[in-house]
Parts: sequence; C-alpha cells; structure tokens
Amino acid sequence: MTSTGIGGPDELLDDDAVRGFVSSSLASADLDGRSVCVLVPDATRTCPLPLLLAAVHGALHGRASRLTVVVALGTHAGLTDEARAALLGHPVGDPDSTYPGMAVVDHRWWDPATFAEVGTISGDRLAELSEGRLAQEAPVRINRHVVDHDVTLVVGPVFPHEVVGFSGGNKYLFPGVSGPEMIDLSHWLGALIGSAEIIGTRGTTPVRALIDEAAAMVPSERLALCVIVDPTSGRLRSVHFGPPEASWAAAAEVSAQCHVRYLDAPVARVLSILPTQYDDMWTGAKGFYKVEPVVADGGEVVIYAPHITEISRMHPNIAEIGYHCRDYFVEQWDRFSHLSWGEIAHSTHLCGAGTFDTETGEHRRATVTLATGIPEEVVRSVNLNHLDPAAIDVDEWSHDPDTLVIPRAGEILYRLRP
Repeated sequence: MTSTGIGGPDELLDDDAVRGFVSSSLASADLDGRSVCVLVPDATRTCPLPLLLAAVHGALHGRASRLTVVVALGTHAGLTDEARAALLGHPVGDPDSTYPGMAVVDHRWWDPATFAEVGTISGDRLAELSEGRLAQEAPVRINRHVVDHDVTLVVGPVFPHEVVGFSGGNKYLFPGVSGPEMIDLSHWLGALIGSAEIIGTRGTTPVRALIDEAAAMVPSERLALCVIVDPTSGRLRSVHFGPPEASWAAAAEVSAQCHVRYLDAPVARVLSILPTQYDDMWTGAKGFYKVEPVVADGGEVVIYAPHITEISRMHPNIAEIGYHCRDYFVEQWDRFSHLSWGEIAHSTHLCGAGTFDTETGEHRRATVTLATGIPEEVVRSVNLNHLDPAAIDVDEWSHDPDTLVIPRAGEILYRLRP
C-alpha cells in the first residue's frame, strides 16, 4: 500500500481541507469493528493536535470497537491534567466531553508493567542494520496498548532529527512508546554516527532501519498520518496517509524542502532562542542540534532560555555524566558502558563534535553556552559554559554580522549550502 497526501512545501492548508483528507483517508481504511490505538506526540513538537485528533475521532467514533490515545513520551516527563488538556484540546480532566468513548493515557515508560515483548533482534542482524557499529542481541518491547489493539495509528509531525535523520512514522513506536532497550540502542547508534552527520539525512539511515525492523515485529496493523507543520504559524503544509514507512517517506521529502535553511558560509556565533515548549535542557538541546552544522570551527552556540531552570527532571544522571563528545565515551567505554546509553547519547548530542585521547584530553569543535535559569555552578559542573541571560541584548546581537540569531530555535535545521 502506498501513501496518499495533500499539500506541499509551499502550501498552507486550511482546516477544512485537513479534516476532509483525514476523514476520507480513514473512511477508506479497514477499521470497522476493530480496536484502534492512536499514538500522538507530546508538546515538545509543534503540531495542531486538537485539529487532527478531532478529525480522527470524528472518523472513527462509532466505527472502531475501541479507541485509545497514547501520548508517545519517549522518556519525557509525564503530563499534568492541564498540560494534557492543552495538548489534545479538551477540558481539564474531562477528555470524554470532547472525545466521547475515547480513552487517553500517557506512555508510562518508567513503569516496567507498561511493556510487552514482541520479538528479538539478533546480534548478527543488529550488526547488519547498524553497518557494523553494534552487534548485541536486543529484545523488542513496546507499550501494551499497541499490542492489545488491532490497529495502531500514528498521528504526528515530521521534522529533521538528530538521531534518525527525520522524525515521525515508526519513530512514534520506537522510541516513542518502546522499552528502554530500543531507546538506548537507537540513540547510541545515532550518536556513533554523529548528530551533525545524520540530522536531516533523507532516506533510510541505519537508525531508521533499526526502528523499521523493530516496528515490523508489532502484531497490530500499522497506519500513519504524517504531517508537515509550519513552525512559525503552526498550520499544516501537508498531510500524508498510509503505512508508516510510505507516509513518513513522503512527509520527509516535504520536510527536507521547508524545514532546512542553507547558509553560504559558517558563522562564528549562534544565539538560539528557545520557545517555552522546551522546559529543560533534555528537550531544549534541540537549540544546539539544529545549528551545529553551520557553526565555524572554534565557534559558539549560546542557548538563550531564561525559563529553563534544570538540566533534566527525568534523567538526573546527566548531572553525573556531564556533557562530552562521542570519542570521550568511545575511548573510555569500560567506564561508561553500564550507564544508560540514551543518556550518554544525549550528552554527546549537546556537546557536539570533538576528539579525545588519554594524553591530551578532550577537544571540542565548538563551545556550548547556556544562558538559562540553571544556576551557574550546575552548568559548569556538567562541562558547559554559562552566561547570565540578563546580559544578552537580543536586538544588539541581531546587528552583529558574526552572529546568527534564531528567534524560535529547535525545529528548523541550519546547514551549509553544498
């Protein structure tokens, strides 16, 4: 089955067109009398979820035997009732008044009872998928709601992504609602390749191949509504429906045209101004990932986010690991292999490219400076630079020819023109 779609990189769809496409697409799918698990993103991704979810509910209420929405948190913090209501577009604590007959739950990744095992990837197969970078056997576990429903419907956006190339599609299964094994494997594989190398790469990257391999073990039928969001307006540029692999591939081609900005030359300094959708550095690090490719050797990225007051609520071990380049860990793997590989990967992603050897130590290609509400002593303890956000005059920095100021950092990728 191929995908169908509406819109394109130069379009902005009106809400009626989106509703009509979702309705007709789901009407054509074999969903009568079947249970459907709908996977949606959390608020760290720009997406008009109330519009999309209302259209999905309208198309499936009364047709599906059971309808459950799971917020695919990955390893992000669980949602408060207020945050969930704002995300999905219903009154606080009362989703049934807007979406009658539809259950809404978070992916409780911190609870082992959440998961069901659906298969195993052998060491030989992992070596093949990872192009020789990893070779251990890996159990494949996923949220039980996926296994307990006849159909899994992914609803979410596609953006350039630092681990997999472009987000979306089967990534809402792994790592969106997966067990820790696939989260660690996929993120560390991406880190071994290098964030600046893989981000915005079209086609099936080794990490995407790993994710697709795991997704093929899911016993339910898989479908996806992959959307392209204009980050400035929040409106949709395109919507694609079909199997996750096909709908994601079509959406990624559009994302590559409207979510990537090209510069003719590297810049000495970047000021990444983070929106409030990122509430800690675990999520706000996207302000670095998306600009690293255009920073000159020896340059600096300043992440400006006075509203952020902590490194990570859900991953306190980052405070112990600190931020280091990939080679720092690879060359001392015996020291670090027992820790969460996903957390180590995050460390390398925010540090960026660099080198390490036991004689001369660590050498980073660029400096990362946090101008946030995180105390200076905490910032420096994790090996990042600190700058008082009150010392930044955004207008003044905007007039500096050596500085690139990005007013809403985190979703647009910046690359050097080929």
